[in-house]
Amino acid sequence: MSTRLFDHIDLRVKNRKNAQRFYAQVLPALGFHVDKSGDRWGLFEAPGERGVDFFGFTEDAGHVPNENRIAFWAESRAAVDKIAEVVERAGGKNIEGPELCAAYSPGYYAVFFEDPDGNKLEVCCRDSATVAE
Repeated sequence: MSTRLFDHIDLRVKNRKNAQRFYAQVLPALGFHVDKSGDRWGLFEAPGERGVDFFGFTEDAGHVPNENRIAFWAESRAAVDKIAEVVERAGGKNIEGPELCAAYSPGYYAVFFEDPDGNKLEVCCRDSATVAE
């Protein structure tokens, strides 16, 4: 049986238009495409066959950001550095990095940031399959 371990993310945001502007700059830099939106939602699809993974967001005026964090994978440290620049230009708030995070795992390199609504995200790459020791 073939199964996927991930299907989609549906993030809550206070303002769909602000989120659309931000993610329209950040997500394509990670490889996502197909910018779709409705009155209260938006989504970007990952490359692949029909039924691909996607990152979506839904407007919720009462949304309050929390300590949850979504992490995206990058191919290299240079790619993490590039995303950090894109996030800054798009209006995201850098929390930390890009930097080596050896406490996470050997060769773990990441940037941590917030979107315009305060949702926490990360882009990382790692040299080791080990998560933590």
